[in-house]
Amino acid sequence: MAERLFPARPNLRVPVREIPAEDPPDTLWDMERRLRRRGFAAIAGADEAGRGACAGPLVAAACILPAGRRGRVPGLADSKLLTAAARERVYAEVVDRAVAWSVVVIDVADLDARGMHVTNIEALRRAVCALDPGPDYVLTDGFPVSGVAVPTLAVWKGDRVAACVAAASVLAKVTRDRIMLELHERWPEYDFAGHKGYITDVHSAALDRHGPCPEHRMRFVNVARARDAHAARALHLTGTAAMVDDGDMPSASGEPR
Repeated sequence: MAERLFPARPNLRVPVREIPAEDPPDTLWDMERRLRRRGFAAIAGADEAGRGACAGPLVAAACILPAGRRGRVPGLADSKLLTAAARERVYAEVVDRAVAWSVVVIDVADLDARGMHVTNIEALRRAVCALDPGPDYVLTDGFPVSGVAVPTLAVWKGDRVAACVAAASVLAKVTRDRIMLELHERWPEYDFAGHKGYITDVHSAALDRHGPCPEHRMRFVNVARARDAHAARALHLTGTAAMVDDGDMPSASGEPR
């Protein structure tokens, strides 16, 4: 499976400005504290971004936060609950504080070829396996992930109840948003910068007007419908242009044809 893999990063120490935000509630760290009391020292969270989008890549991330105060990332929350600016600040804090983190990017061609569920689980697995040092226990957001050599637990809305999963959600979301901004520069007519590839009225109107681009996922019904409609219009226009009634036009010699 073609992918872009961002290798695990051990505890990058870069200066980060203090975030003027309230600390997340203690409950966000409860699950990890309970697991540490049971002897699991390194607990990884894994999450993805872009599974429901009809354009752009799927991004999966995994993260191990340290125990204690250093692991209490200021402003940390489910990435969907944060503004874009807040996500960028939390992203910098996570990268600075994490024991290890990794990001895997799966392109549209693989998503269309293999299907979303298969590629989603494999991306989460690869993100976890890329962590160095590796985890003793893995928490995932919603989806069970097999093929990992340590115990795992799929947690419903894990990005809202486990700090390490919330951190992974921020890593995945920020990485994917940055990619979508790059894609917007190549295909500004779709406004990827605004909707990040998800289905909105603006995105649907652009699909109807222009048809899909190479970054659209053809497995989505709306994309396939726009592709077929755009191809039919192009065929109709080509056919109309070719059907010119020139029966009464004189030949080059002046004689009737």
